[in-house]
Amino acid sequence: MNLLTLENVSHYYSERLLLDQVNLLINEGDRIGLIGRNGSGKTTLLRLIAGLETPRNGRVSRAGNVRVQYLPQEPHLDEKLTILDAVFQSDAPQMRLLRDFNRASDRLHHDPHNPTWQAEFAELSHQMDHTGGWAAEADAKTILTRLGITQFDAPVGTLSGGQYKRVALAHALLDPADLLILDEPTNHIDADTIAWLEDYLLKRPGALLMVTHDRYFLERVVNKIVELDRRQLVMYPGNYGRYLEQRTRRDEQLSTAETKRQGILRRELEWLRRGAQARSTKQKARKQRIEELREIQYDRGDDRVALALASHRLGKRVLEATGLSKSYGDLTLFQDLDFHLDPGDRIGVIGPNGAGKSTFLDVLAGKTAADSGEINWGQTVQLGYYDQHASGLPENKRVIEYINSIAPNIRTADGEKVEAAQMLEWFLFTRPEQQSTISSLSGGERRRLYLLATLIHQPNVLFLDEPTNDLDVQTLTVLEQFLDNFEGCLVVVSHDRFFLDRNVDFLASFEDGVLGTRYPTPFESYQQLRAAESQPAPVASSPKPPPPKTAERPRKLTFQEKRELAELDTAVPTLEARIAELESQINQAGGDYARLQTLVDELEKVKVALDTAVTRWLELAEIGNS
Repeated sequence: MNLLTLENVSHYYSERLLLDQVNLLINEGDRIGLIGRNGSGKTTLLRLIAGLETPRNGRVSRAGNVRVQYLPQEPHLDEKLTILDAVFQSDAPQMRLLRDFNRASDRLHHDPHNPTWQAEFAELSHQMDHTGGWAAEADAKTILTRLGITQFDAPVGTLSGGQYKRVALAHALLDPADLLILDEPTNHIDADTIAWLEDYLLKRPGALLMVTHDRYFLERVVNKIVELDRRQLVMYPGNYGRYLEQRTRRDEQLSTAETKRQGILRRELEWLRRGAQARSTKQKARKQRIEELREIQYDRGDDRVALALASHRLGKRVLEATGLSKSYGDLTLFQDLDFHLDPGDRIGVIGPNGAGKSTFLDVLAGKTAADSGEINWGQTVQLGYYDQHASGLPENKRVIEYINSIAPNIRTADGEKVEAAQMLEWFLFTRPEQQSTISSLSGGERRRLYLLATLIHQPNVLFLDEPTNDLDVQTLTVLEQFLDNFEGCLVVVSHDRFFLDRNVDFLASFEDGVLGTRYPTPFESYQQLRAAESQPAPVASSPKPPPPKTAERPRKLTFQEKRELAELDTAVPTLEARIAELESQINQAGGDYARLQTLVDELEKVKVALDTAVTRWLELAEIGNS
């Protein structure tokens, strides 16, 4: 069933065109991930779909009585309400009933002998019994608890920024809308809560449209990717992994088309330079065709240069911090904390919101003074710190002027000299966008500029505090290309599991003012190791005398194991060949998305079978060689 349709929608602000005659169908059961560069118009598109703005041209239409719920990046709640009342603010009948029941309960609590309040409470309780209202109230409290909110009667106005956003998320999740729209829902929640949110959205009925930078989230939750690319919407069926495969093929096709276009344009320009007269209709049409060819902008693929900035040499001594303590009034964030960095360390710091992770980085970087303790940096250290605030950007300067003022020319690792304009292009600022004033940039564009300003100083120790918040997937790719070539020390505070798995070697949890053991990535391994540590130790039974020691004989393969090993010798190359065959078929499938889905599903199954077979082969081979 079709829920919502965009037909030839165009929209602009002032003279900036964001959407150019775009079309989109949202159907029941769709779980759509919307991606695109910061500043490309993703939030504007969400607002148009939610009905908060009207397109300049075209039409947005809903089918029947379709209800849409929208969670913006900056939500607005009535700060006078309690948390539970704020969650129940909705026009949906069940939400109205819950809101009325809670108000009646409060009135009766303050005046228990009032017959009017008693009658109202009894009537609303009866309605709650017959409409499943008690279960809805329990769901509300469960969701709030999972999001780290437990004081249900606290006024909304007393919440921190992160808590405020999580209450707004709970409100959006509870509203029984046909289409749920979420703009960056994973900001301000930790990794465990993100995993819970994934499961919740997978089970939730109705359609989903969301903007998120979390690529594991896109991989698990969505069944379609829509990319906003140069004012157009491009649809890719499947999750994030499928999107990457299809986008690669599209880039190759467009690159071929661009080469062909350049050839045609060269021939037409040669004809034009020969002085052909433009009197006939045919000649005028040919000149118009040349102008059109000049205007066409094909996607040339990911032609951004992988940043390989030459960093300063880093010595053997990097950082030694001992006995660090920091408190704000009665709140102690950490006490007697030790931390060290050795050359080449790449560490991800995780933990619940409000634990003190950002303050810890501020103390190490010298932005905030510790209450006690010592911090000793190596003499060769050049620190780059990308914090959450993006402070210090001169609002009245143009983008190109700002970068020119801090680093007009830099050199890459291979000695190439790069101008500021070229560096800005690597960070997805086109030449016209470089002329914009910083005050006119969107939040994501400002973060991208601040990231460049951090990296352009060529640090050899890099602190990144929540780098994936407000950065689009394309910018994260550029950052990761830089980190691939970065040879210094890296400390990342983040809840983004994909980014952590991709860029750090160890994870350390910041909990209760303690920065604990470093666990190897990926995040899944960290979870397994922490879970194993939390298991209670087995109760020791009464000690038995140890058996007499005998010389251990090496175990030999049984007949069945020998037979299994022989079968695996054949099975492993067979599975490898099948994987190669499937990958070839996927590359040749073109736009046949149904066949692509079948092939990709089979490929995943064969890969799992190969991993299992290889693991078992290694086990048996080790026994056989002992």
